[in-house]
Amino acid sequence: MVTPQSPSTPETAAENAGVEPAVVRPELGFYVLAGQARETRDALAELVDGERDGYGTVFISERLFARKEAAVLCGAVGATTERLRIQTATTNHNIRHPMVTAGMAATMQSLTGGRFVLGIGRGVELLQDAYGFGRITTAQMEDFAGIMRRLFRGEVIFGHDGPCGSYPLLFLDTELDEHLPMGMVAFGPNTLALAGRCFDEVVLHTYFTDETTQRCVDAVRRSAQEAGRDPAAVKIWACLAVVGDHLSEQKRLLKTVGRLGTYLQGYGALLVRTNGWDPAVLERFLADPVVGSVRGLDMVGTTEQLAHAESLLPDEWLANAATGTPEQCVAAIRHQFDLGVDGVIMHGSSPADLAPVMAEYQRTVPVPAP
Repeated sequence: MVTPQSPSTPETAAENAGVEPAVVRPELGFYVLAGQARETRDALAELVDGERDGYGTVFISERLFARKEAAVLCGAVGATTERLRIQTATTNHNIRHPMVTAGMAATMQSLTGGRFVLGIGRGVELLQDAYGFGRITTAQMEDFAGIMRRLFRGEVIFGHDGPCGSYPLLFLDTELDEHLPMGMVAFGPNTLALAGRCFDEVVLHTYFTDETTQRCVDAVRRSAQEAGRDPAAVKIWACLAVVGDHLSEQKRLLKTVGRLGTYLQGYGALLVRTNGWDPAVLERFLADPVVGSVRGLDMVGTTEQLAHAESLLPDEWLANAATGTPEQCVAAIRHQFDLGVDGVIMHGSSPADLAPVMAEYQRTVPVPAP
């Protein structure tokens, strides 16, 4: 049995930085500061672990209320890693002026030698409304992507007036002529089609069923082909909760029941509709007084509350994750590739928590020939 590695600390991160890395797996990624960040500085240790263990990409999910502002984290990742690709998955285009986002992306590309991918998404409507940002439309995201492409080609944009806003003047550098890799988190048919026609990468959602994942892959590939692009050139990431049984019961519940429950509290109708699940189950779950008393089950739910929430959810809903022994988790990861995706994000856990699973993957999964 593989023994979990002891997690690094910020103080030992520098000491471990010189450790010989494992084989790099471009097809695997992880989220830094997954979920609720206790201390942002914990990211430094996670990055050392992730780079050493062989992950190809580190993803950054922005939660302004959880000490996870994307630009700051991107800079930290760029400064403390040597080879990890760095992707925001996701930030929202409407919370910064396009020039601020473009400047951040250009700075990241320069800092990291081109390891940065700018990933955007529609966001959570409840938060958009609460913060007064305004809800994001598919047309806005497409317009924004077009602006970024033009700026990175060195264009000077005069009098832009489009779905994402009106701007008298936009430009970065007239001598700039490069391709900015862009990704997006896609859920529904409109965002999947958008990803296929004008983005480089797409991240699917956690707790998708096999049928949903295959349908999403087909939608992205079809849209790319209809747009005259090479369908295989769009990298599709599955986002798979990986929660091994080497973790404590509390951690397992937080990362499975808690995570799915929080999604259901935030945008359950969309997830249920997308997966073809029974909406009556969602109604009963949200109406439950225990569930209703906890906002953010994956952050503050107690073992008792999470066990109660689990009793309200069908087993087949929770089964859309990688759980069990390292061998079982690796089998679930490999199954995602059978569904047509190009990469798998081991979602919801730090590299230290994922260490036995990653070690088993490195040991048993052949490295593709160059």
